[in-house]
Amino acid sequence: MVSRLEIPLQEVQRRLGLDNPWWRAGGGIDPEEALWPRRAYFGPFCRLALETRVRRAVVLIGPRRVGKTVMLKHFVQRLLDDGLAGVRILFASLDTPLYSGRSLEGLVRLFIEQHQHPAGQQLWVIFDEVQYLKDWEVHLKSLVDSYPGVRFIASGSAAAALRMKSRESGAGRFTEFVLPPLTFAEYLTFAQREDELIVEREDEGSGNSRYLATDIDALNEEFLNYLNYGGFPEAVMNPVVRENPSRFLRQDIIDKVLLKDLPSLYGISDTQELNRFFNVLAFNTGDEVGLEALSKHSNITKQKLGDYLEYLEAAFLIRRVHRIDENALRMQRARTFKVYLTNPSVRAALFGFVRSEDEAMGNLAETAVWSQWLHDTVISRSLHYARWKSGRQTLEVDIVSIDVRTRKPRFAVEIKWSDRISKQLQELKGLQELAARHALARHPLVTTRTYTGQAELDGVPVDFVPVALHCYTIARNLLRSKH
Repeated sequence: MVSRLEIPLQEVQRRLGLDNPWWRAGGGIDPEEALWPRRAYFGPFCRLALETRVRRAVVLIGPRRVGKTVMLKHFVQRLLDDGLAGVRILFASLDTPLYSGRSLEGLVRLFIEQHQHPAGQQLWVIFDEVQYLKDWEVHLKSLVDSYPGVRFIASGSAAAALRMKSRESGAGRFTEFVLPPLTFAEYLTFAQREDELIVEREDEGSGNSRYLATDIDALNEEFLNYLNYGGFPEAVMNPVVRENPSRFLRQDIIDKVLLKDLPSLYGISDTQELNRFFNVLAFNTGDEVGLEALSKHSNITKQKLGDYLEYLEAAFLIRRVHRIDENALRMQRARTFKVYLTNPSVRAALFGFVRSEDEAMGNLAETAVWSQWLHDTVISRSLHYARWKSGRQTLEVDIVSIDVRTRKPRFAVEIKWSDRISKQLQELKGLQELAARHALARHPLVTTRTYTGQAELDGVPVDFVPVALHCYTIARNLLRSKH
């Protein structure tokens, strides 16, 4: 006899049927989602997910609202397009109330029994929002061991918790795949402006591609849109979300990540304090900070601040960048570092849209450049900022790439959202000293708002390029390397 408190089995089966329309002849994924552009990460994800010879579950992780669920639906469509029968694919979002209280294995058994799949048949089981199930990592590991014919894929937005749990309990059974926010190049693709605003040319000297803007003012308008909402695919594709990202994105990005996504795993009990601390960091993205000063300002102990920073990094919300001196040496007892949002659009979701003339644009342009580099873990780890004393002056260079073998600087970039800098070369003294001290592999680069050109700084050629075009170039080159 079924308890009145238990959801009837037929209701669960009915819901599974609604969530898997491809079980019906001619059915496919939601037509609107099918029209969304594919993320640049879709190809590499498909290659990993389709590799059935290795008995491992794929765990898709990343910050909230970057398109994980839609990419999973696109993967379902890829299987269908490849000729796989729809009844061999199960998609279950574990935040669905009707699935509450049911184990992963219970859902798998229900799927197999409902369609009478023979033992050993290749099946595909996708669990979305897996963090809603307690001890999901133990259950998923058991399923991988118990069902060799089933390819399991799980995703979730509790990035910090998922990463910790998958590494603790899923060693040898899980393969992580990280989906970051949209790059500027992807944003232009989603907004259908890339072909109109970007021209690719072959660099005669190197044979490599370089990119030119057909209309720098129009590109800057899209760059501003990118800063305000363009890191989130849903905001780009849905005008309702785009018009008010604070209303539609704030709760998911902030409330769930900072208040509900298991910060206790990192020893954090005061989630309201964590929330306030993150707001300060988000508002001041790109600023240099130190634990000593932060502790005095916030009345939070340095130990707790360290825990908060560790969690926020693990949740893919921020990235700490470490400082080097004029000799390209990392400070042994560095007391300061820079903190950047991994997605510049988070600031607008919290505090409202930024305008092109706002004071925050300089820091947001710098944040945007860093957020492109974060799409390559190896390269981004080699990037630092330089800051040192020269007489009475404090000099700085925004980005310095350090060769991992020689520990010498490879290239240096100063990020500005202004054309004035091309006429005020004396303000580039930090870049000048660094270039004079080290033989860089390429010309120092200074970003501008619209100006493209070259100048000479104490005998060293310096290239100037608009920051929007620089962001696009970084993103496009990094994304191409993934294919």
